[in-house]
Amino acid sequence: MQSACPVCVNAARARVRCAPCAGHARMFFRQKQSRKKVSAARTFCAAALVFPGLTQYSKVRKTQTEFFTGVYTVDITLQDFERAQQRLKGVLHHTELDLSATFSAMTGGNIYLKYENSQKTGSFKIRGASNKIAALVERGETGAVVASSAGNHAQGVAYAAHRFGIPATIVMPKTAPIAKAKATEGYGATVVLAGDCYDDAYAKAREICEQEHATFLHPYNDPEVIAGQGTLGLEILGDLPTADVVIVPAGGGGLLAGVAACIKQINPRVQVIGVQAEGADAIAQSFRTHGYVQTDSAATIADGIAVKVPGDLTVPLIERYADDVVTVSDRDISEAVLLLMERCKQIVEPAGATPVAAVLKGKVDVKGKNVVCLLSGGNIDVSFIQCIIEQGLVARSRRLRFTVTLLDRPGSLGNLLNDIAALGANILSVEHDRLTAGLNPNEIDVHVSCEVGDKAHGDRVRGQLIQSGYHVKID
Repeated sequence: MQSACPVCVNAARARVRCAPCAGHARMFFRQKQSRKKVSAARTFCAAALVFPGLTQYSKVRKTQTEFFTGVYTVDITLQDFERAQQRLKGVLHHTELDLSATFSAMTGGNIYLKYENSQKTGSFKIRGASNKIAALVERGETGAVVASSAGNHAQGVAYAAHRFGIPATIVMPKTAPIAKAKATEGYGATVVLAGDCYDDAYAKAREICEQEHATFLHPYNDPEVIAGQGTLGLEILGDLPTADVVIVPAGGGGLLAGVAACIKQINPRVQVIGVQAEGADAIAQSFRTHGYVQTDSAATIADGIAVKVPGDLTVPLIERYADDVVTVSDRDISEAVLLLMERCKQIVEPAGATPVAAVLKGKVDVKGKNVVCLLSGGNIDVSFIQCIIEQGLVARSRRLRFTVTLLDRPGSLGNLLNDIAALGANILSVEHDRLTAGLNPNEIDVHVSCEVGDKAHGDRVRGQLIQSGYHVKID
């Protein structure tokens, strides 16, 4: 009886063993679901044993459980991921999975890094875009495609469309970085600038779709896009069959939903954990409340996962397959980006560095485990890298900024700078200030920024200057 029960079949697809349908219905409902729905689900299961056609009532393959809960999801099978992998052969790189001795020593686990930041177009987004366009071509739908994005999805769609010989239009906000717009054009797409934010660009893209009868490619809320992103799960388990934990960034949820669904259908023992920025945590809230949550804002340096409205297809898949969703602060993300540059010589965008941030800050138990951190992308502005480096050096007490009050007479500034240099500090900037309130007419404030080895070195520099008679104020 169990194998014939359609609810049990759905459970088996996720490798979850459950009791006969008369006793397990509540497993598929949230805790506060009404008794009527549970009873209705049991009745439907029993009826499906006699009338199997009852389960085939939807074009998007909604499960009978979803029919009663009102939460509709698509059914993405392992065969869908394998089919996507076949489509993507020759289109993109099989990116490297490498053990990081540095992060392993820092955390007590075996930390592997999946370098998707070295993927074509610099991001995992090419996987979903390429699978979607390849599927359209297979179905004979070779018309134009339209997408709205200011970042990685734009470049992924542009590259994939060019690869398959399909015209593409990408709508970007006017505030999009010029470098990203030019890179998207370089892949052969037509770039349209519209509005000041993503929502404006999305509305314009939909308008173009209606006018030109084109196909809109959603960045995450599409089954074939999710299947394409999920091919990373096949690669990870193929390269590291003994993986215990896989940590995945989450914004709209396409990557996390795909990787989690793929991995759990191969090996349910492997934990799949999502990571979001604290300022853009719609999926984390949805996971905790077992519901669908949209946020009013998405404020984070991780622009690749700054999403207020997650996918209504991705959220149920994440709830079904993921083990947890954690959050990290922007400061944690900055530190991870800097460490990846310093220790691993990898340029990783803030969104892609969130798994490393989660591991380093103890958000995930990794001790003694084989852990894969998915570095989802590496598209980051050079100017922003400089900001992260500066802030990171300040946070590590590698930068020291202080003010010294001097007599305004020849030689006093030179003596100060010589004394600082003698203490091994590298002077970065010096600024005279005669307008500070409270200064005597013959005094000036000198603001000094210098580089030191660590906090102890900075304390030593400050202490020696004070012993030499300088009045030092740390800024």
